[in-house]
Parts: sequence; C-alpha cells; structure tokens
Amino acid sequence: MYVCLCKGVTDKQIRNAINEGACSMRDLRDTLDVANQCGKCGRDCKSLLNESSLAGAASGSMNTSQFVAA
Repeated sequence: MYVCLCKGVTDKQIRNAINEGACSMRDLRDTLDVANQCGKCGRDCKSLLNESSLAGAASGSMNTSQFVAA
C-alpha cells in the first residue's frame, strides 16, 4: 500500500528501511524522503515504527536502546 503519495513510497519500503536499521522518523526521512512535503504520511510512518518496536519487544529480540523518538 502506498503510504507517501508525494514520493511514491510503500509500506513495504518503509518496513524494509526499518529492518535495515531506520529507527526514527529522521532516519526514514533521510532514507526514503518521506514526510517532507505534505506530511500526511507522517502518522503512518510513525505507526510502522511503533509496530516494529512492539513486535521486537514481544519477541524479545529488540535492543530497546536502538529506537529513539524524533
């Protein structure tokens, strides 16, 4: 599903960036250039970051110091 219509970024691309180490909105902006124009995708990007951190915490494999709010 497209999350950022301005840049044509999908949820799969965002999830891949998170899996490759993006742990904040700043990282996603730098990597995928999301939330830089209209900003409507920001909420969905943050939700995907939170889902990832919660999933990692539930599995016990996440390093909690890796994720920071930005």
